[in-house]
Formats: sequence, C-alpha cells, structure tokens
Amino acid sequence: MAGTLGELNGPTSGLVELPLRLWWGPRSAFDLAQPTMLAWMYENVLREAIRVEELRGYLHGATLVRVWPELNLPRAVRAAWEARHPRLRAAGLRPHADQLAGAGAL
Repeated sequence: MAGTLGELNGPTSGLVELPLRLWWGPRSAFDLAQPTMLAWMYENVLREAIRVEELRGYLHGATLVRVWPELNLPRAVRAAWEARHPRLRAAGLRPHADQLAGAGAL
C-alpha cells in the first residue's frame, strides 16, 4: 500500500493499458475520460496490485479521493486503505452526508 496519496502519480487522462497480471479481461485499455472505465480500472488495480510501484504507476492520489465513494471494493481493501489514508474515509462519508442534507430539504 502507498504510504501517502501524494505518491500516487498515475495518469489522469488518455488510454491506460493494464498488464495481464492486473487485468485479464478482453479489453486491456481503459479510457480515463469515461467515469465508468476509470472506476473499473481503479477497482482492479486496488484489488490486484501487489507492488507499490503498480499503485504509484496506475493510480492518481487526487483522482482516487474523488472517485473513492463510487468504487466497488471488497470490505477488507476499503478498510485497509481508509485506515491508512483518513482523506479516503472522509471522502467515503461525504455522499452519505450529502444524502442526509438533501433529505432534510424535503
């Protein structure tokens, strides 16, 4: 796991091709301009990466914080990352707080 979110300097745009070890699906390129593809790539990297260099090379810290609430991750992966990076835990709580604020407006 990365020590800080700042060291995650992966791409923020364009097509990204994951190696077979991280993604073995029929399409190996992910278009980061498409939110669904970006989330899909991040989910796979977070689940499958075993070397910090893989995390640094494919994930971007600020982008990870932004998409964190939408990622479909195993509980253990989410818990480990949130324990190490409080900004992710706060980002994960934000949509819930927004929903509660919206419910109060009704």
